[in-house]
Amino acid sequence: MVTVTAQETPPGECPQCWQHAHDKRVHRHLAPREDCPQCVDHMINGCPYLVPKKKSFWW
Repeated sequence: MVTVTAQETPPGECPQCWQHAHDKRVHRHLAPREDCPQCVDHMINGCPYLVPKKKSFWW
């Protein structure tokens, strides 16, 4: 299993989504089977951040 350190969010990814998906410390305080309030809000209301576009390799 490869551990991914979420130091920098890749272009085109929401910083919160990226951190919550790749950093196990974010959800460590939750009880088993307890939903993360930020993740639930994020799923219902969408990304609160302006997500940077991926770099174009055409130019």
